[in-house]
Amino acid sequence: MLIQLKKDMEKLADPEKAKILSRFFKTGKGQYGEGDVFLGIVVPKQRTVAKKYTGLPLRDIGRLLKSKIHEHRFVALIILLNAYKNADKEDREKIADFFLKQKKNINNWDLVDLSAPNILGEYLSDKDRTVIYRLAGSNNLWERRIAIMSTFAFIRKNDFIDTLRISELLINDSNDLIHKAVGWMLREVGKRDLKTEEDFLERHYSLMPRIMLTYAVERFDEGKRKKFLQK
Repeated sequence: MLIQLKKDMEKLADPEKAKILSRFFKTGKGQYGEGDVFLGIVVPKQRTVAKKYTGLPLRDIGRLLKSKIHEHRFVALIILLNAYKNADKEDREKIADFFLKQKKNINNWDLVDLSAPNILGEYLSDKDRTVIYRLAGSNNLWERRIAIMSTFAFIRKNDFIDTLRISELLINDSNDLIHKAVGWMLREVGKRDLKTEEDFLERHYSLMPRIMLTYAVERFDEGKRKKFLQK
């Protein structure tokens, strides 16, 4: 099954698209995606492949996640996410545990953003969330992004406390991929509770990196946006 999946993906490969994606996802030496290999398959086609291989065992999903090929890992996470959606309580726990064990292979922003809110975040919605605070304190960029992006699941349920606390922990982060993610999650809070977001910004705007603040106030009216950006 796994061998056939890879063959199906190889047939969809587009070398010219692969070059574009390699540049877009910063795969050059010293960049955040260094070493990532692309086949050049667009996301809708990857979703079609994932649907065909619904029910792929966790051991094979794990093998896909260890691949250097980016699309292999993306498809693996779509399959895992679909499995989580259809799982019972016991199997959801297994999938969430599997996700955490595989986190070193969830190592680009699209992989994190696809899976962290919809697997780990959803699983933790009614549970202890200590694990995301450990991830927020990690030296690993992607673990920190998993931490903040997992809180998107809580935001959707109008639960903002952990988003704000994780944002505070990451406010001095050195990486702009974290700045963007934090700003994005604050903006999502604001869509549901503008006062909560504004109160947070009033307390912290002076410490926030410019790009984080810009993402956070993106939906504000022009006057209010300028007020924060010019402070």
